[in-house]
Amino acid sequence: MMMKIKDWIYAHRYAWLVGYTAIYLFWFRLLETRKGREWNTIHIALDDYIPFEEIFVVPYLLWFLYVAVTIVYFLFTSKDDFVHCTLFLFTGMTICLVIYSVWPSIQNLRPASFPRDNFLTDIVKMLYVTDTSTNVCPSIHVFNSIGIHIAISKSRRLGKKHWLVRGSFFLMVSICLATVFLKQHSVFDGICAVALSVFMYLIVYKADYEHIFGHRKEKDVLGTGI
Repeated sequence: MMMKIKDWIYAHRYAWLVGYTAIYLFWFRLLETRKGREWNTIHIALDDYIPFEEIFVVPYLLWFLYVAVTIVYFLFTSKDDFVHCTLFLFTGMTICLVIYSVWPSIQNLRPASFPRDNFLTDIVKMLYVTDTSTNVCPSIHVFNSIGIHIAISKSRRLGKKHWLVRGSFFLMVSICLATVFLKQHSVFDGICAVALSVFMYLIVYKADYEHIFGHRKEKDVLGTGI
């Protein structure tokens, strides 16, 4: 039994990447509790035309399962999918944390009172308490949702399941919409997250590193006259 566990750990030694979660949570917590900083208020005109809709708390909270289940699935089924997915997410999340650190952002879009009083608005009230309105641009909720959908779509195994890809796309869009309909983010936060997603997609999925480094190595060999 112990040998099987050791063999699994050795075969999945790339799983150490999950340890980044602890670094992220610690860093983000420090940013959330810091004081004496000048905040940059995020707001664009389109934000004022978007109503508060508590129903979107459902996809907003599903984000946690969407991200966690996909990462764990890839960990146990595909090294390539796992590494690509986590590199996309964790690198982008680090970029967001750096931006929050040097350019603190805040939004003042949350309603002073809710238009309705029901079970869903009670959940939103708790969400507002646990998740502050600071460090919002770019939106990590939006960025990670896009990253997870890309990972599912690019997966050799999951990408063939068209019903799953369509369901993932629907959930991704719902989560992105939830960030603005719950007044958790400005539309501008989402736009910045989309831009960051495009950048990370080009870096993680489109760049042909084997060709780049292989071509460089070949040039070095030719240059030595070997």
